[in-house]
Amino acid sequence: MVFPKGFTLDGYKELLNHANIWIGYKNTILYTAVGTAIGLAVNLSAAYALSRKDLFGRKAITLFFIFTMFFNGGLIPTFLTIRDFGLYDTFLVMVLPFAVGVFDIIVARTFFQNSIPADLWEAAQIDGCGNLRYYLLIVLPLSKAIISVLALWIAVGHWNSYFNALIYLNDKDLYPLQLVLRNILITNQMQSNMGTGEAAEIAMRLANLLRYSVIIISTIPIMCVYPFVQKYFNQGVMIGAVKQ
Repeated sequence: MVFPKGFTLDGYKELLNHANIWIGYKNTILYTAVGTAIGLAVNLSAAYALSRKDLFGRKAITLFFIFTMFFNGGLIPTFLTIRDFGLYDTFLVMVLPFAVGVFDIIVARTFFQNSIPADLWEAAQIDGCGNLRYYLLIVLPLSKAIISVLALWIAVGHWNSYFNALIYLNDKDLYPLQLVLRNILITNQMQSNMGTGEAAEIAMRLANLLRYSVIIISTIPIMCVYPFVQKYFNQGVMIGAVKQ
C-alpha cells in the first residue's frame, strides 16, 4: 500500500515527553563534536607521520598499531585503566580513551602517500617551511577528501555509541541519546509485560510504536550531515583505499 494504515504520531509524542531525551541529545551532540575533533587531530597526525619515509622505525610503529587491531587487553583491564586515570563517569571518558582508530590511520596514511607529492615537501623546505607548518598549511588543505571521510566515520561512531556509556558512565546527566532511548524502551517493555487485558494491549502497541520511533529519532540528525560531505566521500574512500 502507498499510504500507511492507522497513521499515528503517538510514539514520537511519548518519546518527546521524556525530559531525559533532550539531555541525551545535548550530550550526544557534544560527544560527537568534541570526539570527532579529537579523533581527526590524533588520527590524521599519526597517519601523516607514518606516511613520511624519513620517520625512523616507521614500519615497526605501523606493525605495532596493526597488532592492536587483533589483540587488546579486554574489557576489565580497560575499565581498570580508565578508572585509575580518573576518567570514569566523566565527560572525557566518551571522547578520549578510544580516540585512536587504527583503520582510520591506515586509510589516511595511504591517502597521504598517494596524493601528496614528495616534491611538495622539498619545495616547502626551500622556502623555509618546517614540518608543523607544512602539515597545517599545505597537507591538510589538500586533504579535504580524506578529512571528510574520517570525520563522517568518527561522527557516526560517536553518535551511535552506547556501550561505552553503559560501561563507563553512572551519572544519568551524562548519558548519550542512544543509552537514554535504550532505557526508555526497556522500561516501556517491562510495563507492557506487567499489564493484563486491554491495558496490556495498549501498552504493547505503544512499545512497538516506540521501537520504530526510536530508529527515526536516533538516525535522522546524523543522516542530515551526509549531504555536506558526499562530494568528498567517494573520492576520499577510493584514494585512501589500501593499494598493493
